[in-house]
Amino acid sequence: MEAIKFEQVRFSYESDERKDANQDVFGLDKVDYALDGVDFVVQEGEFVAVLGHNGSGKSTLARLTNGLLTPSSGNITVLGLDATDEKYLFEIRKQVGIVFQNPDNQTVASIVEDDIAFGPENVGIPRDEIGKRIDFALNAVGMQEFRHATPSRLSGGQKQRVAIAGVLALKPKVMILDEATAMLDPRGRKEVIDVVLKLNKEENITVILITHFPEEAMLADRAVVMSEGKIVLQGAPQEILSKGDELKKFSLTSPKPIRICRELTEKGLTVADGMDAESVAENIRAALNERGIVTAQAAESEEPSKEVEATDGKGGVVCENLTYVYNAKSPFATYALNGVDLQIHAGDFFGIIGHTGSGKSTFVQHLNALLKVPTAEKKYKPKKPKKGKPQPPKTALTVDGYDLTDKTTDFRELRSKVGMVFQYPEYQLFAETVLEDVAFGLKNFRKDVTDEEVQTAVREALETVGLDYEEIKDKSPFDLSGGQKRRVAIAGVIVTKPEILVLDEPAAGLDPLGKEEIMSLLHKIRSEWCKTVVIVSHDMDEIAENCNRAAIFADGKVLRTDTPKRLFADVDRMLDAGLDVPFTAKVCKALKEKGLEISCDFTTQDLIEKTYALAQTKGGQKNA
Repeated sequence: MEAIKFEQVRFSYESDERKDANQDVFGLDKVDYALDGVDFVVQEGEFVAVLGHNGSGKSTLARLTNGLLTPSSGNITVLGLDATDEKYLFEIRKQVGIVFQNPDNQTVASIVEDDIAFGPENVGIPRDEIGKRIDFALNAVGMQEFRHATPSRLSGGQKQRVAIAGVLALKPKVMILDEATAMLDPRGRKEVIDVVLKLNKEENITVILITHFPEEAMLADRAVVMSEGKIVLQGAPQEILSKGDELKKFSLTSPKPIRICRELTEKGLTVADGMDAESVAENIRAALNERGIVTAQAAESEEPSKEVEATDGKGGVVCENLTYVYNAKSPFATYALNGVDLQIHAGDFFGIIGHTGSGKSTFVQHLNALLKVPTAEKKYKPKKPKKGKPQPPKTALTVDGYDLTDKTTDFRELRSKVGMVFQYPEYQLFAETVLEDVAFGLKNFRKDVTDEEVQTAVREALETVGLDYEEIKDKSPFDLSGGQKRRVAIAGVIVTKPEILVLDEPAAGLDPLGKEEIMSLLHKIRSEWCKTVVIVSHDMDEIAENCNRAAIFADGKVLRTDTPKRLFADVDRMLDAGLDVPFTAKVCKALKEKGLEISCDFTTQDLIEKTYALAQTKGGQKNA
């Protein structure tokens, strides 16, 4: 039976007035369609992965499916009901649960269990059954201990789990996840996908998964690729994801496993395509065996270099014993940071990794005093230690030469030197035009700036992020595509040319090419004028490919700081801790188990180069 059927569906976000204005002199339709003549069928119980670049129409497809949007033309049938007929919308929304990318858009209650109960209550589920469903949903997403917490006090990843739990509690016949795992840590992402797979296989729930993660798409029965409002490819996930050249035409890239195999083949070592670390390692082993290389021992790794002495001057961060409690002196008191010691050197491209709720975002918000150390508060007065009690250890926090523990510090000036880009930076936009939005920070920090200087600085910032100043300056930021919004938001931060740039999940929710473009942009900024870049990320490949140093956060503390090569060398230890490792580290581990030890820095290019260099040796056991 067909669960979902689209027939020649078109949809435009333009109003009727704008549609009329877009007609040419002959009255021909020139409307920009978000969906343009889509035919799409999903069978009951099918698991379909939808891929596509940002702005390709994926989210529009999801919203049309459960009646949040009404098509401009065409027919949509959901579970046998006409989705264009208002009288069926309530029943369709009972049966089609959708989880969006940003959990803040889905939170409705002040307590987690009430938020999860909201959906079942509204569709008339009996009270006893609602309690069972809350337990089921919370256990499914690993949030049972937060049952009585307030959603607004949770981290971004924890909020997303609650949003997913709210849909799971409805036990819908169709579940749509619109980049719902983008903000989760690797363990959380796996837990959610495991739950979705279980519901799909055991309870025959139809699943549409909109994702940029190839490993998630590989779990589906069918993969669908969208581009510019049309379905351009569909078929078995492995078949679709192996179409490297075709995917490039639609602004997508092949998964990293296929890219590694094909780049090795292009260099001269013929390696069959693999879709996971084990198959890539096996195919590399087979290719090396054909060259007569059966075993290889990595050369002894160099002695760990001593830490460079940290600077408290420009571009550096020195943090000692930093503690932060949310809702102190209340029943909801929570230690987000509990004695953080960390040094970030001037010139670092520094990564911060860790579980959802480990304190990463809380820490970086201290770097430009969005959250202040208690001693920096205006009303702070030092307390005398109690008799017989030792003096509590002092907190030290120096950023870009500014002492953030001193309330006399010029925090306004600090914020012009330490730029902060939040999760979903596009939600930082607020002005009527792009020019006004990007100029706001500059005008706020420099009261004496002239209009000419503003225009010059805004032009430079927009061009730095790859946008045409003349084309975009007078547009409303809210009329831009998702990728353009993110670039404008970053431009609004870099317009003051900060010496330290801090970004919290800067590439989350972007398609693969979008992620590469954002990272290239950050490297360009760092090479030209920004002394230090700090990124928070759940993507270990992102950390390995871009950072020279990184820190692991857990339970409000820093577990370890080192180079990505050393951090990710012990794959089992990282996985046991619930953290992921770069794909290349998994490949190296699988190769080592097969007798081929290759020492690389876990960037894709270094693995390819070291593997090819090994292939050039002759016979027997060799050093890699």
